[in-house]
Amino acid sequence: MNSEIIKYPFYVTVHPFNGFWELKYEHSKRINLIISFIILFLLIMTNTLSSQYSGFVVNLYNPEEMNSLMEVVTVIVPVMFWCVANWSLTTLLDGEGKFAEIFIATCYALTPLILINLPWVFLSNFISLQEATFYYLSQSLAVIWFIFLLFIGNMTVQQFTPSKTVLTILLTLVAMGFIAFLCLLFFSLIQQIIAFLTVIYQEIVFRY
Repeated sequence: MNSEIIKYPFYVTVHPFNGFWELKYEHSKRINLIISFIILFLLIMTNTLSSQYSGFVVNLYNPEEMNSLMEVVTVIVPVMFWCVANWSLTTLLDGEGKFAEIFIATCYALTPLILINLPWVFLSNFISLQEATFYYLSQSLAVIWFIFLLFIGNMTVQQFTPSKTVLTILLTLVAMGFIAFLCLLFFSLIQQIIAFLTVIYQEIVFRY
């Protein structure tokens, strides 16, 4: 893996139109998938380090109660929900993006959340309450930058107009909520079935 491939997420971050176009039509899908998984891993590490080592002025979490597994879930689940919902909708709306391309574009769009938030894990330990404004401003900038890249990436991958891209994103968010509801319903049903079988087992054991 050469240096140009490693540097490419930075190029996409500052040149999104050309960057996402080249991702779709010119770059190797296998290499892009590897980089995408690396970006996801780095975002998980960034969130974990932020929860554990950010300064007390801005850290809303108790480091002793931090669950690393939840840090993984809060990154992986929204990304997968987004990709599944977006792919399902854009297939119906004549989009040109494949599932792998949607996943790659989404992961590359996450780059600002790493570039901006990771240095603040260290810097937040040296700021006062008044200076915390810069911390929250930087986090807001990272989110806005991510949303912009996600918009451009989705528009490029699907070859939609800006207005159709906005509509697609809104419908995707609704679909993500529906998927989340179905997942909660499924796990609730499984939990009730397990509880029911447990009660039956206990009845049989105690009776005989």
